[in-house]
Amino acid sequence: MYHAKPPQTLERSSKTIHVLQGSFHISTDPEEMLTTVLGSCVATCLYDPVARLGGMNHFLLPISAENPVGGAGFRYGAQAMELLINALLKSGAQKSRLEAKLFGGSQMDANLGPIGDRNAAFARQFLDTEGITCVAESLGGTMARRLRFWPASGLVRQMLIQPSPNLEGVPQDLPSPMAGEITLFEE
Repeated sequence: MYHAKPPQTLERSSKTIHVLQGSFHISTDPEEMLTTVLGSCVATCLYDPVARLGGMNHFLLPISAENPVGGAGFRYGAQAMELLINALLKSGAQKSRLEAKLFGGSQMDANLGPIGDRNAAFARQFLDTEGITCVAESLGGTMARRLRFWPASGLVRQMLIQPSPNLEGVPQDLPSPMAGEITLFEE
C-alpha cells in the first residue's frame, strides 16, 4: 500500500484547500492538501491507492428530518457521501479499491445531545452498506480535531484540540483511534 510522506514544505502549502461544513473536494495533485476542523461533524477521507486519487467531505447531520432518504444539500451525510463517491468514480477511482478514514463525531456541548455519536454511526453504517473498507478512524470523545489530508497519497494527519469548558457532566476523554494510518501532529 502506497502512503508517501508529504515533504515538510507542504505543511503550509499554497495548495491548501479548506473543506468547509457541507462541502467536499477531490484531487490527484500530490502537492494539494485538504484541511478541515471538526467537532460533532464527521469527515470522510476516501482514497484509491491505484489511481492515487482521494477526496474529503464534511457533513453536519446524518440525514434530513424532512427527507430521510436523500437529504437536501451537502450538510447531510447521505448526500455528502454519495456526492464524494460519485465524484471519485467519475475521476477514475474504482469503488472496490476505495479506502476510508473517518474523523469527528465528538460531543462538543452537553446540551446538544448525541449528534456526534449519530454522525459517527451513520458514517460507519454507510461505508458498510456500500462495501467500502474503513482502514482507520478517530471518532467520538469530546475533543475537536483539525485534519490535514493529502488526497494523492491517502495520508491523514490529525491534531486534537482541547475540549470546551462548557462540558460539565460530560466525561473528558480522548477517542480511541482504531488501528490504521493516522498521524497526530502538533502546531
